[in-house]
Amino acid sequence: MNLPGWLPEVARGERYPLVFATVSGAHLYGFPSADSDVDLRGVHLLPAEEVVGLRHGPETIDRTWDREGVEVDLVTHDLAKFCRLLLNRNGYVLEQLLSPLVVSSSPVHEELRRAAAGCLTRHHAHHYLGFSRTQWRLFDRNGELKPLLYTFRVLATGVHLMRTGEVQADLTRLYHLVPPYVPELVEAKRAAEHGPLPGGAPDRGRLEADVMRLSALLEQECGRSVLPESASAHQVLHEVVVKARLGFHQTID
Repeated sequence: MNLPGWLPEVARGERYPLVFATVSGAHLYGFPSADSDVDLRGVHLLPAEEVVGLRHGPETIDRTWDREGVEVDLVTHDLAKFCRLLLNRNGYVLEQLLSPLVVSSSPVHEELRRAAAGCLTRHHAHHYLGFSRTQWRLFDRNGELKPLLYTFRVLATGVHLMRTGEVQADLTRLYHLVPPYVPELVEAKRAAEHGPLPGGAPDRGRLEADVMRLSALLEQECGRSVLPESASAHQVLHEVVVKARLGFHQTID
């Protein structure tokens, strides 16, 4: 996977120290195109004076720019907000935290990764079901391959999570859960970021039937999953935030 060698420079140049920055989006999902942008996601740490006073620092920073012909989209949340999202059955932030495509890390990042297991619940299935419906509607409107692959990806990720307790966002590692034509669609997506369905792809009726089948499977796996009903990591994450905030300069590299 070809990622720009200068990505770590982005992390070092941020206004607030980063707890971590990882690559998300199509690169994480296993089907980046030659013209894909780079989605950086992570956590910044506001200093105590920007949290306890009357003027609060930004809980979310979102900016996009081009460098050497590559579009970079960077979104970071303050540590406290990120931990609240982790405890709110949010699959996006779990995938960002556990992404193997690490651009910047720190001891706090490792603490968060260790706490991730205590954030998993069977109700994360609802996150993936909701995201799949949104992507399917988008595919129904524009006919592009990208939202169709996103639909299959999130459903397969959800099924795998319910069965194993593992967050696996790479569709190419979940081919055993999706229809046999999906690998060919992935290869077509790699050729063009916003391309249409390739010739010879299944018709809409079969695609919809397969999406419905996988959605039903995710609902079934949710019902029989051994994952807990609620997160258990509240106290652990509270302590991570407090220690990081009070030990600002010692905790983040």
